[in-house]
Order: sequence, then structure tokens, then C-alpha cells
Amino acid sequence: MIKSVNSLHSTLFEGKIVLVTGAAHGIGKGICKAFIQHGATVIGTDILEDRLQEAKSEISDLNEKQNVFYTYTCDITDESRVTDLVKTVIQQFQRIDILVNNAGGVCGQVHQPVEQVSAEEWRKIFSVNLDGAFFTTKAVAPFMKDQKYGRIINISSGAGRSTSLTGIQAYASAKAGQIGFSRQMAQELGPYGITVNNVAPGFVLSNPSTEKQWRAMTQEQQTALIQSISLKRLGKPEDIANPVLFFASDFASYVSGQTISADGGQQLF
Repeated sequence: MIKSVNSLHSTLFEGKIVLVTGAAHGIGKGICKAFIQHGATVIGTDILEDRLQEAKSEISDLNEKQNVFYTYTCDITDESRVTDLVKTVIQQFQRIDILVNNAGGVCGQVHQPVEQVSAEEWRKIFSVNLDGAFFTTKAVAPFMKDQKYGRIINISSGAGRSTSLTGIQAYASAKAGQIGFSRQMAQELGPYGITVNNVAPGFVLSNPSTEKQWRAMTQEQQTALIQSISLKRLGKPEDIANPVLFFASDFASYVSGQTISADGGQQLF
């Protein structure tokens, strides 16, 4: 019997254990939903405990299966807490097949002239966007090596491939660093059957930070931004989740060290 497309989709990640950081809202929550819809068991983590529990309730209400979405509060900038989190997940599920390093952002910062940016402000953005991806990758790597299998997908930004829309120097730099980290890890972990890839979203109106950025723009700036996008619309969380699913699937088993710009055709290179 030929299975329907929907049936095939629902079992694409059957039996896979997925760890997603920054899962409380926006793109992270969308990625969790997508994996669950395709059969995975997902562990979502975030520093925002209340928002994380709201996401868990929302996703549980949408899903018929029980016990497929688990949440843990964790500050990914604290290496010891990341290590403890990964050990807890391994103890409970015996494996981690897919890691999505989504946590990041501008940490509430806005553009300042470079001479006014403090070292603390610079380091805070690097800590969330780059250090966190390093800590989680470091923690899961030994287990994925033992499995001889793993998929690591880092969520960078169009800022990491070009420049920051809001002009935040540390954000563009940290996201560019994350792309470089992905390439290096692809080479290092490839011999163990582990692929490492990167998705670089464009402007996605999906969380308090991006909503604040959008409201701060004039009507002319909003129009100019949309006109700069080939598809003439802003991105949605599912627009980012889809290339993540591709990189995590067997369809991308021979793809590693690559970056997909999920930006509606804003940056054409």
C-alpha cells in the first residue's frame, strides 16, 4: 500500500530525539512544533521558564500524541548547566540524535556607534549567540560520536552572512562566527557520521525583540524592508523550520558545512 504524503511526513523523524535551544517562542517554538509533527520526541530548553511552559502547553494542545515534548529551563551561557542538561537528557532518553542551536538574539540592545559599545555589551551577545552553541555542541559531541550518528543545525542570521539590519556590531560578528564554527565542526565531526549545517534566517516577526524592532521602524522603512525581499513578505517561524527539517533528515545525509539563507530571497549570493 502506498502511504499518503501526510503519513510519510508524520513519521519522518519517528524515534529521533531532538534537543532545541531557545524553544520558548518564535523560531525555536516553531522548530519544536515541526519536529513533533513529523514524529520526533523533542526536548526544548530556554532561560525563560514561564514562556517555555506556555509553549509546552500550546504544543501539547495541538498534538494528539502524549509525552513527545519535554522542557528544561537552562541558561546556555553557563557551561556547567549545559553539561548537566545534556547528561539529564541522555539518562532519560539514552541518546540525542539532533541538536538545534537556536538560542540567540540581540539581548535587548540597539545600535550604538562602535566607540560607545562597552566590552560587557559586546561579550553578552557573543555569550548567547556563539558561546551557547559551542557549549551545547561540546556537550553532545561525545554521545553522537558513540552513536556514529548525529545532526547539528545552528540557527545563524542574515546578519552573519552580510550585515545587521539594526547595525549591532556584536550580533553580526557573533552570527558570522557561528557560521565559521559550523564549518569547522562539520570537518571535525564528519568522520563520526555527524553533519553540521547552518540556517541563516532573514527578518522573522516572531518574538518580542523582532516585534520591537518592527514597531521602531517608520512606515517607509517597513515598506523598504519588504521590497528588498524577493518574495515580498516577512518570514514566519515555519519558513525557518522547514530548512532545519531538511538538514536534520536523511535527505541531507551527504550535506555538511553548508548554510541556507531562509530569507525569502533578500540576499542573493
